[in-house]
Amino acid sequence: MLKKLVLTFISIVLAFQVSAAQVDKTQPYEMMKQVSDRTFNRLKAEQPKIQQNPDHLKTIVEEELMPYVNDKYAALKLLGTHLKGADRKDVNVFIGSFREYLIASYAQVLTQYTDQDIVFGPEPALDPSKTITGVKVEIVDAPRPNIKLEFKLRKDKRSGEWQAFDMIAEGVSLISSKQSEWSGKLRQEGILAVAQDLKELAAKPIRFESKE
Repeated sequence: MLKKLVLTFISIVLAFQVSAAQVDKTQPYEMMKQVSDRTFNRLKAEQPKIQQNPDHLKTIVEEELMPYVNDKYAALKLLGTHLKGADRKDVNVFIGSFREYLIASYAQVLTQYTDQDIVFGPEPALDPSKTITGVKVEIVDAPRPNIKLEFKLRKDKRSGEWQAFDMIAEGVSLISSKQSEWSGKLRQEGILAVAQDLKELAAKPIRFESKE
């Protein structure tokens, strides 16, 4: 189920990359809608290259997704209470490893890309005093049941631009699920031990798997 949710997360947020001159990144809802066609077209166009070299998906993720994902903010939220008393250098190592892990994880899930249709919910009203907003979408993946999700975005106070950092599905956030998964090792072995695990996971080659 988590793999499915990550795939849909990628499918939406990966759609963020397009020329800055063409997209107003201060309007998160319109930004997501405007760039989706272009990014999905790239995935379709590069399928032969991807089939020949699945690791090319890491390049696509690096170039198209990561500039629009606030991986640092997500990593710090994931660490949560483990930040208290932590060495800043260790935290920076974790942030870097977490970024590498995200790139590899998203690339791996994209091997299951099947051109899902995306239906956006109503545009949310933006409160100028708030730095967090959500955009609801429905993933049409027939013959499977549709998937209803909400993507969380955070506004940079200085630039006014938005970046995605989390996804909510069935009441559970992606960050929260990873907090539960890694909290034990973070508590027992520390930040650097988890960072090393993430780095090793990120180094694994991308492989095609049978679709669920």
